[in-house]
Amino acid sequence: MPLKLPTLALAIAASLLAQDASRPRLRIALAGDSTVAEGGGWGPGFRAALGSDAEVLNFAKNGRSSKSFRDEGSWDPVLAAKADYVLIQFGHNDVLGKGSDRETEPASTYRANMARYAAEARAAGAIPILVTSIVRRNLTPEGKVKADSLVPYVQEIRKLAAEKGILLMDLYARTLSQCEDLGPSVCGQLNATTEDGKPDTTHLSASGQKDVGALASREFLRVVASR
Repeated sequence: MPLKLPTLALAIAASLLAQDASRPRLRIALAGDSTVAEGGGWGPGFRAALGSDAEVLNFAKNGRSSKSFRDEGSWDPVLAAKADYVLIQFGHNDVLGKGSDRETEPASTYRANMARYAAEARAAGAIPILVTSIVRRNLTPEGKVKADSLVPYVQEIRKLAAEKGILLMDLYARTLSQCEDLGPSVCGQLNATTEDGKPDTTHLSASGQKDVGALASREFLRVVASR
């Protein structure tokens, strides 16, 4: 069942900025990469879980990093949307091997980029929420998620949020637990499929978008209610 706005409003009323009376719905903007975007990310499921009373604007784009999203001009429309909340998730394309136009270093350039996004969202009148990347669903024979190149970026976002007092949705931790709790077979159903028919353990199938999006909506509600 969608989380209707009466439930949502009760959870976050105390934390909302002043609303425009002509725009009664809560407005949430998403900035991120393909694991958030419409094609294979959790954004559509997040929108569906929150229901029609919350307006979710998904600005995430495939292949973008915390560097290239800004460099290509994709951040400006996020600020122009005048959202109440801006959720910011990057990391998958920041890792080494993605090319100099996208790569960042966790403790320096990545951290600076994410801090700047949060500061600019706040200056635009929104409440920023940093979001750790969803896990890559690569499992050991024992059914445990393998640690990978995302981990240093996840750890840096956690530190940044704690040190700067920025809200944090830890989707890495939540999706790791989700996958391991489901087990290899059911977790595998969250995977998209590559063009050659192999499991895509980064992007989400239709059911994966729904399930991870619903998980993200619950994490959003938990985070804003705890302010």
